[in-house]
Amino acid sequence: MIDIIAFDADDTLWHNEHLYYQAKKTLPKILVNYGEVDAIRTSLDKTEVENIEYYGYGIKSFALSMIEVAVDISQGQVTGDEIREIITVAKNMLKAPVELVPDAADTLKDLSGKYDLMLITKGDLFEQERKIGISKISNCFRHLEVVGEKSDAAYRNILKKYNIKPAEFLMVGNSLRSDILPVLRVGGQAVYIPNEHTWFHEHADEDEVGGFKIVELERLSLLPEYVRQLK
Repeated sequence: MIDIIAFDADDTLWHNEHLYYQAKKTLPKILVNYGEVDAIRTSLDKTEVENIEYYGYGIKSFALSMIEVAVDISQGQVTGDEIREIITVAKNMLKAPVELVPDAADTLKDLSGKYDLMLITKGDLFEQERKIGISKISNCFRHLEVVGEKSDAAYRNILKKYNIKPAEFLMVGNSLRSDILPVLRVGGQAVYIPNEHTWFHEHADEDEVGGFKIVELERLSLLPEYVRQLK
């Protein structure tokens, strides 16, 4: 029996990755005098992943990675005006409106009347709290957790904090690597809802999935019926 249902936020309840996609299209235009589009995008992908251990996740981390790529690609010749353009891209991302995915509000309203709901999101605290605040769905959740990384240990800590038995915990998200596999490894249940714009770093290969059976739903609106069938 499910006691609590937890949701990822970015690209599960609201759109997020499209902002990064657009920024990755804009950066080569800013650095057009220093390198080819493919080289700049490849360098950014590599730098972004490498910098997780230093800056964590989120737009501020992404901005630092863009600036680092600009310095590297230009061999230190990037101008102050070009750096300012990159900073403007990041600021526009930070103040972008929060757009819910289809059926997110209705799904949460349906489930919140029957279950305790939790929001578990990772990244920069200031950035995530802003999005939660303007999403207009925060009142659906009994608990809100912003973590630096969604690891096995992070989920164990959350379960312990709220005295939740793993078998009675269901996590819903679009990332196999962050939302699904860690929860399955600690004994919880999980529902994978793919999003076409999920960041490549959040995908998992067959070796990572291992012998776990992944429950996948095409869209969020199918979740209430799936949960009802678990009884």
